[in-house]
Amino acid sequence: MVNRVLTSPYLWWFDRFRPLQPFHGRFESAGVSDMAMTASSGVAQGAGSHLSAGQAERSPFARTTELLAPYQPGKPLITLSLGEPQHPVPAFVGPVLAKHIADFGRYPLARGIEPFLRAAANWLSHRFRLPRPIDPESEILVLNGSREGLFFAAISASRYVGPRKGRPAILMPNPFYPAYGAGARAAGCEHVYLPTTPANGFLPDLDSLDDALLARTVAIFIASPANPQGSVASKQYFTRLKQLADRFGFMILSDECYSEIYTRDAPGSALECAGPDFTHVVAFQSLSKRSNLPGMRVGFAAGDKKFLAAFHELRNVAAPQVPVPLQQVAVAAYSDEAHVEENRKLYRIKFDLADQILGSRYGYVRPAGGFCVWLDVSERGGDEAAAVKLYRDAGVRVIPGSYLARQQDDGSNPGAGYIRLALVSDSESTAEALHRLVEILD
Repeated sequence: MVNRVLTSPYLWWFDRFRPLQPFHGRFESAGVSDMAMTASSGVAQGAGSHLSAGQAERSPFARTTELLAPYQPGKPLITLSLGEPQHPVPAFVGPVLAKHIADFGRYPLARGIEPFLRAAANWLSHRFRLPRPIDPESEILVLNGSREGLFFAAISASRYVGPRKGRPAILMPNPFYPAYGAGARAAGCEHVYLPTTPANGFLPDLDSLDDALLARTVAIFIASPANPQGSVASKQYFTRLKQLADRFGFMILSDECYSEIYTRDAPGSALECAGPDFTHVVAFQSLSKRSNLPGMRVGFAAGDKKFLAAFHELRNVAAPQVPVPLQQVAVAAYSDEAHVEENRKLYRIKFDLADQILGSRYGYVRPAGGFCVWLDVSERGGDEAAAVKLYRDAGVRVIPGSYLARQQDDGSNPGAGYIRLALVSDSESTAEALHRLVEILD
């Protein structure tokens, strides 16, 4: 039993390009065995490594539901598995929607309305130390949240970059956001999983990438702050990545949707190290986390204007437009920082609680960004066993880390032995869940 801490005060372009081709006579289930290449991680093999390729490609949330289906929560359920912000929706959302309600009767432009593009460009220029201001006319595209954009960007990159020296590949961290893998699969590119482990600061090891692989790379996904570990890429890291992209001619697709959730130092952007023309670099942002608007589905892509022009052509025929009233809400959101700071304050309180309740247990370290906690439960039976025990005995729902990653070529899974907690509930629920976790797992 531990002393309890309660709260702190504190499709593609159609005939213009050839259609995607299946691999080995099948497309929908391609995965580790016939589409993916991996780099060795040196992490002990863990849960989930025995799964077939098709099973491993499934949603981690669906797999968690099936894992827990035979059990009932032992206490009133607290869900820490889904990264859905639960803080209050900003007060200005309702009035802005009401003011622009008639605009639901218009087809929106795929590129985005001018006030939105200007607001997003202004926010980027104020938030980050860019080489120069972003041009709202040519270097910003509105998105239906960052997930849609990340998916379509992989398809765009496979066409935009052009012929590669060998089989085209898309690189991604492992563990990773499932949209990266889905985009690479839809693009007909080989997945290359780059293990992110404590040994490399939970970021892909750029020095491990050989010239032969980089010569056939069309894009690399990078997440900073990372999901699930919360690691943040330094300016030096982004600069090195940019040098590789320029040398080998591939795209950097930088997922920065967690950039506004931090408790100490503000994370940087890949755009800060992209040079005066942002060549080979596109950053993706979303209001889901920054402004507690996960259901609104508004974000943007910014950077390399030549790539964005090609990206726009694809989205103009294949992606749904973003309703004008929602873009108007986004204009208000990107013009206001007070609600964002209040949001950060609420997360700061919960990480203060995690510091106090978890201490150094399970390898816990306060993350540099994001709202997730990545805990090593390899000595508590592994990630699946810990997830079942927490649900069955403590009423706490978490995600097994192996479900967020894929098997490496040495048979290991860099997510195995970890569980992910999303600290999205209120501080009282978060404190209760963390206390239950310690009592059950210790």
